[in-house]
Amino acid sequence: MGSPAHDTPFAMASEKGVVDILERSGVEKHGDTALALIGNERVSLTEEDNKRIRRKTDRVILVILIWVYFLQILDKTVLGYGATFGLLKATHLTGNQYSLVGSIAPIAQLAWQPFSAYLIVKVPHRILMPCLCLGWGIAQSAMAACHSFGDLLAARFFLGLFEGGCLPLFSIITSQWYRRSEQPLRVAAWYGTNGIATMVASALSYGLGHIPSSVLESWQIIFLFVGLVTIVSAPVIYWKLDNDIPSARFLSPEDKPKAVERLRANQTGTGSHEFKMRHILELVLEPKTYLWIGLSMLLNVGASVTNTFGPLIIGGLGFDKYTASLLNIPFGALQFLIILWSSWMAQRFRLKSAVLFCIVLPVIAGLAMLYTITHTKAHEGALLAGYYLLAFLFGGNPLIVAWIVGNTAGTTKKSVMMSAYNAASSAGNIVGPLLFNSADAPTYHPGLRGVLGIFVALAACTVLQAANLVFLNRLQERKRVKNGKAAKLIDHSMEDTYHDADEQVDEDVGVAEGDGAAVPGRRGRLGDHAFEDLTDRQNDEFVYIY
Repeated sequence: MGSPAHDTPFAMASEKGVVDILERSGVEKHGDTALALIGNERVSLTEEDNKRIRRKTDRVILVILIWVYFLQILDKTVLGYGATFGLLKATHLTGNQYSLVGSIAPIAQLAWQPFSAYLIVKVPHRILMPCLCLGWGIAQSAMAACHSFGDLLAARFFLGLFEGGCLPLFSIITSQWYRRSEQPLRVAAWYGTNGIATMVASALSYGLGHIPSSVLESWQIIFLFVGLVTIVSAPVIYWKLDNDIPSARFLSPEDKPKAVERLRANQTGTGSHEFKMRHILELVLEPKTYLWIGLSMLLNVGASVTNTFGPLIIGGLGFDKYTASLLNIPFGALQFLIILWSSWMAQRFRLKSAVLFCIVLPVIAGLAMLYTITHTKAHEGALLAGYYLLAFLFGGNPLIVAWIVGNTAGTTKKSVMMSAYNAASSAGNIVGPLLFNSADAPTYHPGLRGVLGIFVALAACTVLQAANLVFLNRLQERKRVKNGKAAKLIDHSMEDTYHDADEQVDEDVGVAEGDGAAVPGRRGRLGDHAFEDLTDRQNDEFVYIY
């Protein structure tokens, strides 16, 4: 059992002394920023300490993530309502031009991902997040001044460019502040704003669409309002957000080492500013990378359908533009509830793959209903029910995000993986709208048929990834046995209550040297290398979750 925080050497030694010790060990240069705080020591904390630190983190970090992600989804979602309230006519869009306007933002995101992965590692989060927020807020506001197809393309391009780093950044932040058992519900909390944003966008469009104005049209008022709210939020984010645990202003000096220690069992680290090419090479050579990418792209083809064409599909059922806006409110509420339910199920039963597979089935059923049921007034209820079943797909992304960050260690590897995930998501958002042509309105049968096949493929990829992770765990067990350790390890990071990862390993191991090579020399304990910025493949104590 580790010593109490006030008795540990780093609590008594000067900061220079701690740094000198770590430099001599060869770890600090290549490890997490938290190593300068905690060193090689173990900190004892109780379950009450664990809950208290988690509550403090929720009140600051989680609240910021929820609000900013909500703004990002809101700014993205209102395009569909702008189309409902006169955007198409005012900007003279014809043919597939609206589809291209919907696709240009994810095209920008796709192009930006390599830069995003680098910036997330190198730029402090407190600087990066408000800059991104300010950028897409300005782009959203500028859409109110668009009067042509070219204007809309330019504004939506910059909107997508600045939003491109949002999901990878938020995923990394979640993984660096929370235990793996806590991550699914935290990801669900900020990603669940998809549903909240859909409800708010529907209500805002209904309310703002009734404002009489001789200067601005209804769609311009909607775009300008949500853009200005985002711009105003940027300085507030800079004021409240912290970069990492060592610099957290909301944690006391006594709580900071405990906040680091409670994440040791994750074996995924707390963040580093060193960009490591070795991590990228490992990522490229792993089959699970391409299965993550496949899951992301397949799922988000469907998500783009509801974001871009949802209001138009409802309008095609025979409702006027105001009723069409209001009918998306229960759809948004259903999204939110499904995201929370699916993430809770994954956390409760520790089986993300099974939950993901189950939520794909209602989506397939909903698409089949929209495709097969005749679009007449007599079938409005059944068609609306089929459309609402598509809300289940929104439970998939937070599960996949939590699944990825829980199975990826190393700051560079995790950042690049999440950027690749977002690139695949962007590709899905590019392909999705292009499957739907205005000439196919109001049934959109060709697009629905394509998306139906895509979700069947998604279910198959989920099964393959789960089997792959089981296989990787067996490889890890063989590696541990070869290194003189027990094959099976207790994964404390997935337990509901906190347990110290302070167990002896039956071998002599040393601290990491350079980019992760072990040096013999001292008796080790489980978690000794948790903050050395090792990848999941480099660290034989890493346990994959499926």
